[in-house]
Amino acid sequence: MVPLTHKKTKPARSKLSGFATKLLTEWRQLDLPVSQATVVVAVSGGADSSALFLGLDELVAKQNLHLNLIVGHLDHGLRRTSRDDAKWVSRLGKDLGHDVVISRVNLARAGSGRDANLEQAARKARYKFLQTTATRNDSNFVLTAHTLDDQAETILMRLLRGSAAEGLSGTPPVREIERGSKVKLVRPLLAWARRADTESYCRLRQIDFRVDEMNDDEAFSRVRVRKHLLPLMKSFNNRIVEALSRTAALLNEDATALSDEAKRLLELAGQNSGKTSGKNHETKLPSLSVDILLQAPAAVRRRVLREWILRSRGDLRRLEMVHLLAIDGLLKEGRGGRVAELPEGMKVTRKRGMLELSAKKGLKKAPLTSRIPPR
Repeated sequence: MVPLTHKKTKPARSKLSGFATKLLTEWRQLDLPVSQATVVVAVSGGADSSALFLGLDELVAKQNLHLNLIVGHLDHGLRRTSRDDAKWVSRLGKDLGHDVVISRVNLARAGSGRDANLEQAARKARYKFLQTTATRNDSNFVLTAHTLDDQAETILMRLLRGSAAEGLSGTPPVREIERGSKVKLVRPLLAWARRADTESYCRLRQIDFRVDEMNDDEAFSRVRVRKHLLPLMKSFNNRIVEALSRTAALLNEDATALSDEAKRLLELAGQNSGKTSGKNHETKLPSLSVDILLQAPAAVRRRVLREWILRSRGDLRRLEMVHLLAIDGLLKEGRGGRVAELPEGMKVTRKRGMLELSAKKGLKKAPLTSRIPPR
């Protein structure tokens, strides 16, 4: 990020800006607390996160919300200017009268500084920091500034990887920051704000937001989607970002309904395993009955298999539709001894009418009754 300056500008007591008005509408739509709550706002210093923080500051200053705002900033240590970014965010938060928590990690060893490995490491470190900050401050809410543009990019990247409806339903506006955590991760800009909106609001508040040069680095697939694929699609549909968001919302409704059905099927298939081979000794998860799974439509079966693997691994990283189709194929083989290989050294084997999951040691079991996420 290049170093820029900002000016201290508390909003005057007048009518709300257009940006703050839309933010307040979405805040109420998401049924978020309007008083007596502490929220952690993730602020990198870029236009999106700065606008989210400034919008909340305006709503608090004009008493539309009665919240305690805590600015959270994690310095990943990836750029020479990162310490300057942290100082900028700290000064902005304190100038506006809010608490600030700054932390630093060094991700230089996480990869070559390119693409998925580094992005994944940075994301994991950021959310761990935000969850810790929320827990230490008795907060149940962490806010991030993902916008409509981010949603569109995410959907296209998942489409290119061949994701199912869960992936193409995009990023949810509210979810647990970590499976089983009481802390909610909230994205109050996701459904309505464009990057142009956040930049305009920062200018209205006379804040010279930070500019991250990595946002122009085409070594990252997301940047290539932003710079090349979306502009090409815009030539066919000038409102492609909004269209992708609508599609994601519809797919999310479908995925949620199918996931509810998959939850019931998973419980039934797992209970049935107790009558035969029982639990797998490595994963401690129940084996799944082939006969029970075959009674359901393929779309529901695949969701069961997805959740089954999630409970063993704790995440679904690198798991793609081709892996789920390979497991589903075992159900139709009609004989045992067949194996489907999965990422992270895992495999699924059909034995005596059951599917068994083999995995590396140390993987934890999630509760069988936990909700199947729509993602």
